[in-house]
Amino acid sequence: MTDQTIHIEVLRYRPEQDKEPWLQGFDVPYSDDMSVLQGLQYIRDYLDGTLAFRWSCRQAICGSCGMMVDGVPKLACKTFLRDYPGKVRIEPLNHFPIERDLVVVLDDFIEKLESITPYIVPKEDKPLSEASTSRRRRRWTGTPSSAAASIACCATPPVRNTA
Repeated sequence: MTDQTIHIEVLRYRPEQDKEPWLQGFDVPYSDDMSVLQGLQYIRDYLDGTLAFRWSCRQAICGSCGMMVDGVPKLACKTFLRDYPGKVRIEPLNHFPIERDLVVVLDDFIEKLESITPYIVPKEDKPLSEASTSRRRRRWTGTPSSAAASIACCATPPVRNTA
């Protein structure tokens, strides 16, 4: 770490005790190569162990770390703090119910996504290799950003034709 710090405002919501979401600020040390996800991990590990957020692959593939960064849907793992000098606001994805802090409920989205079969179905079923962890993961092979892009699109306001 360096002597540089950034102020990260995080929308917090704990349904068992909060009536409404609220903002909490944290001053986090950072370096130019530090992602928003790493900033959140620093907060959880050193400042507030109750902070809830999702992440998985850290490679911009799975979409788990999707959240609003200064009002824009982004993947926290590939969004860098250096692009937000001084202060950044992190909120859960828009248009999804908040489960806790930055974690949103994706059940309805996943059900609808699976109902349209947004992946290629092979003509014949091939045996899974050791590298494949599950049939569901295999569906996304070849389109690594599909999950991430789909979730981010749902968090973006709809485009309206004003003509």
